[in-house]
Amino acid sequence: MNQISEAPSLVRSMSALTKTAWTPEFANYFKSSWNDIVEWQKANKDALRELVKLDGIAPVVQPVYHNTVNPSVGIRLHGINKWANENNINIVVHVHFNDYPRKNASVAGTYTGFSIYVPGGQFFNSTSTKAVANTVFKRLAKYNPVSNLRGERSGIIEEQDLIAIGSNNSVDAASLLIEYAYIYEPQLVDPKVRELYLKEIAYETYIGLLDFFDPAGALVEAKTFDTLTLPYKWNNQLTGKNDSPQDVFALQTALILDGVYPPAGLSSNECPRTGKLGPCTRSALQTFQHKYDINNENGIAGPKTIETLNRIYSARTL
Repeated sequence: MNQISEAPSLVRSMSALTKTAWTPEFANYFKSSWNDIVEWQKANKDALRELVKLDGIAPVVQPVYHNTVNPSVGIRLHGINKWANENNINIVVHVHFNDYPRKNASVAGTYTGFSIYVPGGQFFNSTSTKAVANTVFKRLAKYNPVSNLRGERSGIIEEQDLIAIGSNNSVDAASLLIEYAYIYEPQLVDPKVRELYLKEIAYETYIGLLDFFDPAGALVEAKTFDTLTLPYKWNNQLTGKNDSPQDVFALQTALILDGVYPPAGLSSNECPRTGKLGPCTRSALQTFQHKYDINNENGIAGPKTIETLNRIYSARTL
């Protein structure tokens, strides 16, 4: 949750959660304002009902089914919205990770990728939210697959019922909900890759927000490589055996920037950045090697490939 002043360089951010609990400010707010939040929630629902009657806002069929939220959690989410209005917050960002029901939870599900939810087009904060969502989406989509779940494939989805983005037309601020990935995706399952991936998406989100609020500042911040992973210095060959996940993750990021990953005919949903030298990466490496006239290293990053990668991607031009 960020409050952006008129001067883009002055940013006050407020997080609602720590790793284990609500922050003291929000815990105290929920405790002292619980009944007020409940009444505020009801008042917004009644107001929306009147707008529907007046043809100000028309209800729409939601594109994706969402689980019903626990009532106490729902009140707290409404409380965040109420607090944001009271404190003149400019933008509210909720970050989630997705899941999909399946019989065997130890097996990966069918769907992958990220999506961004924004308020329905007839809500008062819709236009501003969409503008911010577009810049964040462009940054995330450069390196990460967009959700292939039906209803989410556009990447930016309008919703009227999600509390986090202001159900009942209740939030003044631009409010977006980012579903970064499904929890069974390989970049989240491997702890070493997960750490790299989480830092990446946090940085990409930050640059996307900066693109909206301070485009010139975003250019300075992103510099040559708009990713935390690059520049990167590879010191070891990559053969598929005992490779460093960080080395391979950086390789996959470089191959994306080089325009050869994912390989032709495959999507980024089929070929995410996994930190492993699998078939997608080997195929992309072969294309990279052909592009730079590297012979006799098919599908592995041998000395010539490593030298070329370091020459192009180990230094940042300021």
